[in-house]
Amino acid sequence: MMLIRNIRDEDYTPIITVVDSWWGGRHMADMLPRLFFVHFQETSFITEHNSAPIAFLIGFVSQTHRTEAYIHFVGVHPEYRQQGIGEKLYQHFFDTVRARGCDTVRCVTSPVNKGSIAFHRRMGFHAEHGDTEIDGMPVKVAYDGEGQDRVLFVKKI
Repeated sequence: MMLIRNIRDEDYTPIITVVDSWWGGRHMADMLPRLFFVHFQETSFITEHNSAPIAFLIGFVSQTHRTEAYIHFVGVHPEYRQQGIGEKLYQHFFDTVRARGCDTVRCVTSPVNKGSIAFHRRMGFHAEHGDTEIDGMPVKVAYDGEGQDRVLFVKKI
């Protein structure tokens, strides 16, 4: 049985030890410091199957733009992809932040991550204006620093 629940501090180690392997060996762990597991528990979620983590979503309500929420990081175990788990996590996040007064959700992804781009478009996100275009997608150059171009997504909920 799969269960979605709020993330807890003690979920950090089980997630951080597998996150790079879930990305095919790409080093992603630095983007996921423990602070998200401590300070954003009410808007971050984990999906478990037989008590093992199979997916997670780290998100929060913006302190600057109170009607906006941001999805920082999402991961689904490779063996559980294409089963609707990511969609369920996103919907759970949308419902949670809508109840907190949000009407907009934002997130970013790398322009090389075609799977993420396709997923966000299927979920109803729209790419915001960029400085350039890569493969037909608007991209903000150096959005997260030199060489860290990003596609900026937004969705009204």
